[in-house]
Amino acid sequence: MVEKIVYFDIVGHILFRHSSRARHLSISVRPFTGVRVSIPIGMSYNSAIRIVTEKKIWIKKHLDRMKDFEKLQTIFDENSDFCTKQHKLDIKKADRKNISVRISKGKITIMYPTELKSDSMEVQTEIRKGIERALKSEAKQYLPEKVKELAVKFELDYNKLALKNIKSRWGSCSMKNNINLSIHLMRLPDHLINYVILHELVHTVHHNHSKLFWNLLNEVTGNAKLLDKELQNFRISIY
Repeated sequence: MVEKIVYFDIVGHILFRHSSRARHLSISVRPFTGVRVSIPIGMSYNSAIRIVTEKKIWIKKHLDRMKDFEKLQTIFDENSDFCTKQHKLDIKKADRKNISVRISKGKITIMYPTELKSDSMEVQTEIRKGIERALKSEAKQYLPEKVKELAVKFELDYNKLALKNIKSRWGSCSMKNNINLSIHLMRLPDHLINYVILHELVHTVHHNHSKLFWNLLNEVTGNAKLLDKELQNFRISIY
């Protein structure tokens, strides 16, 4: 994919990217990543820029909302005491030209240039990417075996398992009994990881949240409603 960054008055820099997946031009405004424009292969940069120029007021409105949202987010810096199950976040300022993210020896090491501030969008974005890389690695090591173990223990069959960077839900189960689990499960206590896995495994029997579903989930977890209530205290995204 080819990228181009263009500055617009009112809204600032916007990243334009040609994508083979894009069927039409789309504009996204997301926390810590700014504004990104996906352009279908057949559309020129000039055409895309013209469309975005016409939507500057809309973009500015959404950027203001995102800035308010970002104020509520965790700002990671050198003093942050953040750990996953196997990695500790280590943020350092260094004499370098770009931001480095390294996952090694139980650490998520972020090194950023001296001219940048730790609370800048660029640094915060890379920190979150580093954390998610660590979570993905841990999820691959832990979740497949745990799903197999619980499926065998409670005689619940599933088809395929996929681990994804899902930020809207902990997991899901399709009508074909394919299970998707969020890598952010690795930020939960072990007993709640088990609860989410069992929740999705029970969906291979009951593809709904009927009384029969909750009865079976209660049998395999011991106290499904209590665990579900406890799960509500955790957010999927990193705040």
